[in-house]
Amino acid sequence: MASFVSTHLLLELVLVISFFHFNLAARRLADTQQPLLFQYHKGPLLTGKISINLIWYGKFKPTQRAIISDFIASLSTSTPTTAQPSVATWWKTTEKYYHLINSKKPSTLQLPLGTQILDENYSLGKSLSNQQIVQLASKGAQKNAVNVVLTSADVAVEGFCMSKCGTHGSSKGASIQGKSNKFAYIWVGNSETQCPGQCAWPFHQPIYGPQSPPLVAPNNDVVLDGMVINLASLLAGTTTNPFGNGYFQGPKDAPLEAASACPGVYGKGAYPGYAGDLLVDPTSGASYNANGANGRKYLVPALFDPSTQSCSTLGLALKDSLSFFPNGPDLKQKLKENGVRLITSDIDSFVPKLTPEDVHKIVDKEKLMDIVADATSRHVNALRSLADSDASQCKLFIRGLGWDTTTNGLDCSPAG
Repeated sequence: MASFVSTHLLLELVLVISFFHFNLAARRLADTQQPLLFQYHKGPLLTGKISINLIWYGKFKPTQRAIISDFIASLSTSTPTTAQPSVATWWKTTEKYYHLINSKKPSTLQLPLGTQILDENYSLGKSLSNQQIVQLASKGAQKNAVNVVLTSADVAVEGFCMSKCGTHGSSKGASIQGKSNKFAYIWVGNSETQCPGQCAWPFHQPIYGPQSPPLVAPNNDVVLDGMVINLASLLAGTTTNPFGNGYFQGPKDAPLEAASACPGVYGKGAYPGYAGDLLVDPTSGASYNANGANGRKYLVPALFDPSTQSCSTLGLALKDSLSFFPNGPDLKQKLKENGVRLITSDIDSFVPKLTPEDVHKIVDKEKLMDIVADATSRHVNALRSLADSDASQCKLFIRGLGWDTTTNGLDCSPAG
């Protein structure tokens, strides 16, 4: 017996499927990914109030410094950022590493912006060794701090562009009363004149691999937006593996960490040469996946989620769903205009809580029927199973057959 699901139930199911489960590229990627086996090596993670000090080496414009400092400010949940998804929400994935160590004690880590030091006169020259990077990092506070060295476009750094866009590590600070503290540091280089195709992708054409068009940078600065990506990746690695004995996979001298374990992944459906499904600013055309302080937008990398042993992306992929709407309007804006509230259910996506009235506001009847017909044709077996499991949802009544009659039951009935 053919079964039909009631309109209300069908729409609920189809809308959920339409909004959240039609990303085929993401499914293919997930099917081919091998699980990573992250290990905890019994060392400390960063805890408490840790200031992020910025050491600017070389020439940077004030607008460029603001892009980085606003990103650091965006990490804090206390920073008023009402727009979602946010940098602070993205950062919460790192808390899961702390939870694995002590499930009863949540992470106490706070990362406020500390001091900013300008070295515009190139005190160590324009060609720096790794040891000189540590020397520059030592200019910042050496207790309860992460010192971030950012080198300008005209500064060459050992290994830059050949094997790295930045790095992080730790060093012993100056001895005070016979005691010295270990401090963590990060270095990120400006690749503008040296290797933007390596260190500023996906905002610059890549040097190798698939040659997809570059994305528009959210802060209108290809290289600085690329530096934010590298800084975000290194900061995640620093907090979860600050001294080389925290969380990582592989050899200690070349570890895969919280973000470096997910290279090139920024949104759902990512694959080599494609950053994933991202949000797009309707005014500038810029691609991003996180909102930050002071109205900023950023692109942040996927983080390895130790609870699921997989790469976790931030944001909502609506590319397929938008094709159902007239003229392809932005769904979030459409929902907002009609008073539909968006909430964050987890770090992976936004879940619109839609009532039947909400649906009528954002989709006309004809388009809604297109959604229903399309989803039904692809999920007819699932819909039949659902209908058969609850006879009260069937709309077709045949005199002489009970309400508990199913397709299988009818097939087995004796002929009469």
